Amino acid sequence: MLSEILEKRFGAVSYPRSLRRADGLELALARLRDRASAEVGTEANTGEDASRRLMVLAEGAGASGFEGERESFELAGRNRTLLACPLSPGNAQALQRRLPELVPKPMGNALAAGCGDRLGLATPGHLRAARDREIVPFVAQQSIREMERSGRSAERVMADAVFGALQEGWDTGFGSDADHLKRPEHIDRCLRAGFTSFTLDPSNFVEDDADAAPRATLRARWDAQDWDALEAKPSDLVSHYVGRPLPLPRAPAEGVDEESLLKSLVKYGRALAHVAALSRHLAEAAGASPFEIEVSVDETRSPTSLVEHYIVVSELRRLGVDFVSLAPRFAGEFEKGVDYRGDLSRFRREFALHAALARELGDYKLSLHSGSDKFALYPICAELAEGRFHLKTAGTSWLAALQCVGELAPELLREIWGFARERYAGDRASYAVSACVDREPRPDALSDAELPDLFARDGARQILHVTFGSVLLARDAAGAPRFRARLVSALSAGEERHAEILERHFSRHLEPFAPRG
Repeated sequence: MLSEILEKRFGAVSYPRSLRRADGLELALARLRDRASAEVGTEANTGEDASRRLMVLAEGAGASGFEGERESFELAGRNRTLLACPLSPGNAQALQRRLPELVPKPMGNALAAGCGDRLGLATPGHLRAARDREIVPFVAQQSIREMERSGRSAERVMADAVFGALQEGWDTGFGSDADHLKRPEHIDRCLRAGFTSFTLDPSNFVEDDADAAPRATLRARWDAQDWDALEAKPSDLVSHYVGRPLPLPRAPAEGVDEESLLKSLVKYGRALAHVAALSRHLAEAAGASPFEIEVSVDETRSPTSLVEHYIVVSELRRLGVDFVSLAPRFAGEFEKGVDYRGDLSRFRREFALHAALARELGDYKLSLHSGSDKFALYPICAELAEGRFHLKTAGTSWLAALQCVGELAPELLREIWGFARERYAGDRASYAVSACVDREPRPDALSDAELPDLFARDGARQILHVTFGSVLLARDAAGAPRFRARLVSALSAGEERHAEILERHFSRHLEPFAPRG
């Protein structure tokens, strides 16, 4: 009934998979024909597409909790109310209260893929790629850094994922990852928005130079360690670890000696104490709400050794940190926007040992950060992780969106490319990239037909990848968003093409782990 009413009375076209019934209501996501897709919602920084609405049909004046334009009419002798609700965080929460399948849940050891989305328009494409695969999509995934650089709130990230899942009729559950959280207030922000998975990032407390420090320096820093924060006596740790072999059935001739213990705890001691403090804050703040933790130790210059992996996990458990996944730093270069750069045979050998150690130590999976576009690694990880794996992607979906814009609005992509070239030198500072602007074509050297070639160039991909925040927050001379509204307008007008490009690209990431059944 709702789809017919929308079409005949209000000129709205519903997304067929979104039609639901709950608590006596009929619900659907729809696009209003009388609103231009270029219309932007009241939150100027979000560039929200105002032509889409959550439509709620109720008898009488029902539909409490939803906010929107209300119209009453009589149908078949009964009073009806139709609400056209903006896709706001408040309306997403009201929807979740009626459709519990749209509430993200902790996913434990399930094979999973994180689906970063910097515009809030990628969830339909992500879910189409995940459909009929035995893999859990984490469609609400964004780091605090990405939220700040893209001008999005945690509530906005969650709302966009919820409405995207409704649009695709997704009812088999999805995860949510509040990524790279460094402070208690980060946790609180994401907990309020409904996130259920929390990636704790202690990278600010890692002593990265411990790997090359001389023994005398290590010993001095060991003695100066905050043992109260680690809740341990150094002599007890020495007696517990030194001389202990790694718990691997076919381990290399490697165990824990005094020097490896010194290096591991000097390098990670403060980080471990910080993770324990964040974990306890999360448990207290969450109360009875379910949650799960990933621990990230990947943002270091050198790879995580097997001994470091063993000590980090053992110490986290001693400190009472219950986690479901660990992100080590693997050998090789994990630059943004491009495939893996490194020795594949070494990666395979070391990944196999990390995966075996994780199985021996207990109930957690390995997580691959900066996992976008690392196609050379996926078959190796899929084979050796045996399903206990979390692939984390983010910027690759931004690149897919820009690729789509290149088809739909080439002059807009040309303008963004020129702007990105200007901003790259400053924006690259916090990312692992090696692109050089001087090696990439200037905007005026490319025809419209040649613009898509940018996405086959590693350097151009990296430049576009890391400048997303500058692009999304850029303002024109009048103070209005320079690119954001036009990006949303183009992608909304061509939403099917955008979903097709995303589905094809993201399927390349998922296929080695979970072939479509």
